[in-house]
Amino acid sequence: MRIKIVTIGVYGFDEKRFFQALVDAKVDTFCDIRLRRGMRGSEYAFANSTKLQHKLGELAIKYLHMKDLAPTQAMRETQKLEDDKLGEAKRTRKFLGQTFIDSYKKECLAHFDSHDFLEQIGYNTEVVSLFCVERDYEACHRSLAAKKLAQELGLQVAHLHP
Repeated sequence: MRIKIVTIGVYGFDEKRFFQALVDAKVDTFCDIRLRRGMRGSEYAFANSTKLQHKLGELAIKYLHMKDLAPTQAMRETQKLEDDKLGEAKRTRKFLGQTFIDSYKKECLAHFDSHDFLEQIGYNTEVVSLFCVERDYEACHRSLAAKKLAQELGLQVAHLHP
């Protein structure tokens, strides 16, 4: 069977709809590609690593933290400068800046092996999610990672929205 990739962010979802979206998409493997796995405030506390892993376990969804797909703090700062220049907040950003895209491709994706990814998620995986926080996939590095996996492995990608 062919593996399908879905991407999901937490912004815009409430807890019930977030986990229902994963269930509806038939996700069996959840890849957290954040550097820091915590969320500020109570609204998105369900996406803090410990709570997230507990709930995914209840849903029989395997959890993996794939730090090698997480942007560095320096890359994040580059994007923040771009957001500030455009007067955008992280939660409402629609697109990534070109400087961020170039550095993410050079520093993360150039060294990322798609076939090793398949081994890490397991060959029994049918639907794998790539998770970060941004609402819109175009505003998040998960879109870049998903695109690389789709191109190199010929996988289908869908983006889950709130």
